[in-house]
Amino acid sequence: MNVLIIGSGGREHAMAWKAAQSPKVDKLFAAPGSDGIAAVAECVPIDVMDFEQLAAFAKAHRIDLTLVGPEQPLVSGIGDFFEKEGLKIFGPSAAAAQIEGSKSFAKALMEKYNIPTAHYRTFTDYQAAGNYLHEVGAPIVLKADGLAAGKGVVVAPTMEAAGQGLKTLMKDKKFAGAGARVVIEEYLEGEEFSLMALVHGGLVVPLAIAQDHKRAFEEDKGPNTGGMGAYSPVLQIAQTVVAEAVRTIVEPAAAGLVQEGRPFTGVLYAGLMLTEKGPKVIEFNCRFGDPETQVVLPRLESDLIAAIQDVMKGIRPQLRWTDRTAVGTVLASRGYPGSYKKGEKLGRLDALSENALLFHAGTRKSGTDWLTNGGRVLLVTRLGDSLRAARDAVNRDLENIQTDAVFFRKDIGHRALEAEAKKA
Repeated sequence: MNVLIIGSGGREHAMAWKAAQSPKVDKLFAAPGSDGIAAVAECVPIDVMDFEQLAAFAKAHRIDLTLVGPEQPLVSGIGDFFEKEGLKIFGPSAAAAQIEGSKSFAKALMEKYNIPTAHYRTFTDYQAAGNYLHEVGAPIVLKADGLAAGKGVVVAPTMEAAGQGLKTLMKDKKFAGAGARVVIEEYLEGEEFSLMALVHGGLVVPLAIAQDHKRAFEEDKGPNTGGMGAYSPVLQIAQTVVAEAVRTIVEPAAAGLVQEGRPFTGVLYAGLMLTEKGPKVIEFNCRFGDPETQVVLPRLESDLIAAIQDVMKGIRPQLRWTDRTAVGTVLASRGYPGSYKKGEKLGRLDALSENALLFHAGTRKSGTDWLTNGGRVLLVTRLGDSLRAARDAVNRDLENIQTDAVFFRKDIGHRALEAEAKKA
């Protein structure tokens, strides 16, 4: 088979790394890819939103399967475009991708199909939204309705923070059109986890769960980011809870999309909160999570490409997982998620131990040097016999390549270790 992966970040690097291990794959391409991804795939300089060029490339190079990393092309209809051109793509139609493209659509779907989630109201009028905030009080969560690169969420512990968040989203238009409509929802408390599944219509094949760390700084402080690290498995979430989440959330969502005439094919991601009343949905995404993919795929012992092919034929694959723990930590540009410099020199990446998995997110190569080229620069994943062993190994690796231009959290997985300490 010839396989094409669309995207250029750390998630796409992990997808390409895993796809390259499949005995089914003869030739692997990435568009546009990156200097890091070039180690496992041939990179072609085509933008993720240039559907015509991507489809022409897929035809010319006899691509048998295309996988899409980022949400923007999916929400904009790359799935429909490829299908129309007779090309196989593991990604939803634009109509199905609305589960991520519009928070209000996702909430309405959940309401209609009795999928547990936070109570909410949707607003397009700034004044009306402000009045509602004063009615319900804090803590409260505000979300830009459209795509905002994982950053259009304000978790407001106080009324002052809620008012400022609403102004940022609706008046200051920080996320442009994404904030023209805002969803205001109840603040959920509990243990967060990410559940991704390979989906084709009503067929749902869950992957191992992970826990992401969204806040920029240690002890979950600082602004929300696209994710500073993740780990899998999440031992403080019982398998019975995961099974309940699949049964009450992911399967009804897939079935609901079929009912609505917009069947989903691809990776359905559920960001979940384990509340006192069971798992509830925080958000849905229409693709692999980032950075969760970088810790889930290294634990998958099965062939990812074979599994996706099975799912697309309506066959349920039996997935095999290692019992070992994967910890992945992001090295980010100083200043992220705010403003930061690009082109800063990194330490020697060849100083990493041979067991380290390195996924490039925002880097570029200049001669023999690696330079920063984004907010999240790279992620290092290690597998270990325990969470602490894996995390210690990652921290040692990152300390070897850290410079003043970048930073990382040393406490990825701290919630699991705290839960473990309480049990002891």
